[in-house]
Amino acid sequence: MTFKIITLGCKVNTYESEFMLENLLRSGYIYSEEKPDIIIINTCSVTNMADKKSKKMVRRARRENKDAILVVAGCSTQNAKEEYENMGIDILIGNSKKSKIVELISNYQKTHEPYNYFTQNRDLDFENMTVEKFTTHTRAFIKIQDGCNNFCSYCIIPYVRGNIRSKKFADVFKEAEVLVANGHKEIVLTGIHTGSYHNEDKDLSDVISAIAKIPGLKRIRISSIEITELNDKFLHLLETEPKIANHLHIPLQSGSDTVLKRMNRKYDTTYFKEKIAQIRKIRPDISLTTDCIVGHPYETRECFQEYVNFCKEMAFSKLHVFPFSKRNGTASALMPEINEEEKRKRVHVLLALSNALEHDYEKKFLGEKLEVITEEYINGYTTGFTSNYLKVYLKGELKLNQVYECVIDKLDDNLVYGHILTCLNEEIKL
Repeated sequence: MTFKIITLGCKVNTYESEFMLENLLRSGYIYSEEKPDIIIINTCSVTNMADKKSKKMVRRARRENKDAILVVAGCSTQNAKEEYENMGIDILIGNSKKSKIVELISNYQKTHEPYNYFTQNRDLDFENMTVEKFTTHTRAFIKIQDGCNNFCSYCIIPYVRGNIRSKKFADVFKEAEVLVANGHKEIVLTGIHTGSYHNEDKDLSDVISAIAKIPGLKRIRISSIEITELNDKFLHLLETEPKIANHLHIPLQSGSDTVLKRMNRKYDTTYFKEKIAQIRKIRPDISLTTDCIVGHPYETRECFQEYVNFCKEMAFSKLHVFPFSKRNGTASALMPEINEEEKRKRVHVLLALSNALEHDYEKKFLGEKLEVITEEYINGYTTGFTSNYLKVYLKGELKLNQVYECVIDKLDDNLVYGHILTCLNEEIKL
């Protein structure tokens, strides 16, 4: 039978979908985009818009594929179970049992009885999954952690992903070894709250130290890490381990202490600023990207101006900007909302600032030599990423998943162009 997988949302979902893909292929199923017998949708619920998109995708899949086996899973189903139960779904699960995807489909093929499974218990065990090779990315992801205990006032994720739990340390190392042996040169460590990793007295720094020793691994990237998790142990590793990518994504969410307190974040702007200074003392040219929520309740115009000024002062290399999304069941849902038009204006202000900050950061590297791992061929250019997460366009169709030493020679509308000096993997004629 043929199948396809539709993935919405974060890198954790990407990892889990890759696991399902790999296991279905191994069990004899065939991947096909054309009229598949089985459609799997891995949903997202990080915002109201993500929920709406997930539900729209499910309705469309059922409407256009009446005879297909429809499997729907993920955060949105966990958050809105009752709604999904009325959408004609054959196999409906939340954030548990994704590892049993082959078994669930096989059982349905035998019985043709709809299957529905959810757990409302936050005290969950880590559902172990292992991926041997990514077919959709040259970068390999390893999900090392799941769940969150922070309960930020705006966030639904702790309710749909459960408590903090971590993959066994030995399993992380073994998975990394296999991924590198299968050709991956960069590994991205990911989770719902990646920096909270803890297993058998091992933390995130221990994971990085261990897998950095794997021959052939070029880079280790962290999908996201909270400012409160950048302890002395991690900062020392940042200083001493060159395989850690020269890029950290550190969510800010607001640059106003008043709003941060309302958000139930675990830091203030003074703490954030001091940690950023420590990082830049170790790596002056590091790329620091962040998440920004705009229009949280009680974000006055004065608070927003503090926010803008703080982002300028931090000189992030990019801002990921999201308008506040009211999530029923969270503390922020009980607070008075800001006018939607005002919220949109503030979003545009931060997006414009992000473009300016991104351009300022990219300009620093004109004429500089940087290593690029090639990922994709697009319209006459091969693109790839540097350690500091610049997406570089290189002329011509080059071999993918190769490490090239390049010179950055042009910026055009926040696109970065370079030319190759040499390939660090193989002999090539230049």
